[in-house]
Amino acid sequence: MEREERETGHESLEEVQGGTMARKYGRKAQSKVERAMHERKHGTLKSGRSGKKVTSRRQAIAIGLSEARRAGGKVPKKRGRKAA
Repeated sequence: MEREERETGHESLEEVQGGTMARKYGRKAQSKVERAMHERKHGTLKSGRSGKKVTSRRQAIAIGLSEARRAGGKVPKKRGRKAA
């Protein structure tokens, strides 16, 4: 182990943090985002309020994560918006 560290010059991420990392997003979030991305690709993903077709990749991900939150999935909290 020490020999590998000396050769590469750095430790692996798991060694630094002392074990395995916890998942940030749960399986429900993954499936919801996957479905939203699929619908966007096929042109069937609609915005909630206006009902317009969603073409933005980022918006599709946001919709999937929002649905996962509502369904009780493991998703980090939304970041606060900056005041204009």
